[in-house]
Amino acid sequence: MARAKVAISLDESTLDRRDKLVRKRVFPNRSQAIEEAVAEKLSRIEKSRLAKECAKLDPAFEKALAEDGLEELKEWNRERDRHGISRRNRPNSRRFKRNHRRLVYTCNIRLNREMD
Repeated sequence: MARAKVAISLDESTLDRRDKLVRKRVFPNRSQAIEEAVAEKLSRIEKSRLAKECAKLDPAFEKALAEDGLEELKEWNRERDRHGISRRNRPNSRRFKRNHRRLVYTCNIRLNREMD
């Protein structure tokens, strides 16, 4: 990954704490210490933002949305059975691959029709 140089100002106590960690070989150098500290802080901010957004979700709506996908799964299984793809068919067999291609093609056609 490309790196860019950045100039920063730190108070003396923070600078001393960072230098102690470098001397103790917690970090290989000053730059690495700063880089990891910034990355960790950004990660924490992103996690807290995700938690705030998740709190806005409506559990009833999310449950209905999840259950809606179950109907699609049932339809997928019906199509799989109709095309002769069973759990007994080995994934490496020519028959399995042919039937799987047919199933995917059929489902893609239906999806395209629904989107139009």
